[in-house]
Amino acid sequence: MTQKRVQFDFELEFTNGGGLQGQGFRLDIDGDTIDDGDLADYIVRDLRLLMAGPVRIMNKSVIDEPHKRNREPQPRLRGIVELSHVVGDGTMTYPGLPAPRICDYLSREQSRAHYEAGTEFQIARIDMVANTGTYVDCPFHRYADGKDLAQMPASAFADLDAVMIDADHRQGRAIDVAQLREIEVRGRAVLLRTGWDAYWETPEYALGHPFLTEAGARYLRDCGVALVGIDSMNIDDTRGGARPVHTILLSAEIPIVEHLCNLSALPRDGFRFTALPPRFAGVGTFPVRAIAILGEP
Repeated sequence: MTQKRVQFDFELEFTNGGGLQGQGFRLDIDGDTIDDGDLADYIVRDLRLLMAGPVRIMNKSVIDEPHKRNREPQPRLRGIVELSHVVGDGTMTYPGLPAPRICDYLSREQSRAHYEAGTEFQIARIDMVANTGTYVDCPFHRYADGKDLAQMPASAFADLDAVMIDADHRQGRAIDVAQLREIEVRGRAVLLRTGWDAYWETPEYALGHPFLTEAGARYLRDCGVALVGIDSMNIDDTRGGARPVHTILLSAEIPIVEHLCNLSALPRDGFRFTALPPRFAGVGTFPVRAIAILGEP
């Protein structure tokens, strides 16, 4: 396989003063291209620079040239994977619950009366139920005396060591203990990839969705997991009125993230997971911007 290197010039400023320049600098890369932001991060890591500020990349080109560090481990670039659905005006999340209404509270045109010429702003108004889009459940959602979003620590939702478990819905709707065994889950966010997110915003999304079994929930609780997420309409089987998975996990203060997406872009492990909600008191569920961070910190 032909190996690639990137050749470029750069200018770097230090936040405590001074700077650094490079002309005709070359670095090994794994693919056929690298964007300027990733390349800037690569330079800082490769040169072990401290107090690095803005980096300007110039005259960049990718060339065919053998790597110079084949015997040395290369720095791994961090990548962020989006795991949340986009929510727009009228996006339907859960049958029977109202879709969000997103509109202007103050339009740009209206704002011009309040500011100097050429200055304008938009202030949006969002009317919605808390169970909208990709959201997290905390104990108050299920239990009147459970912790609400404001009482849960940020550490319950952010920067969690994570593992992705492949539970393709075409192999069966119920995710049971057998699919969870022989995987290190203690203290980790466990993300169940079913592939059901492909039906998002279609009538099929609410019909026959995959779910975690009651036994599976007990197993994960007893293993001491930090959080459980799923790319399905509900982590419970909704054919009846019982919700054993919510009951078991939330009673143990294990947050649940539902309506995830794009889990197929994740490796099995080696990533961090964040699904951080705002600190609303008296609320047990709220939309999140769920992300996975790949690679080394």
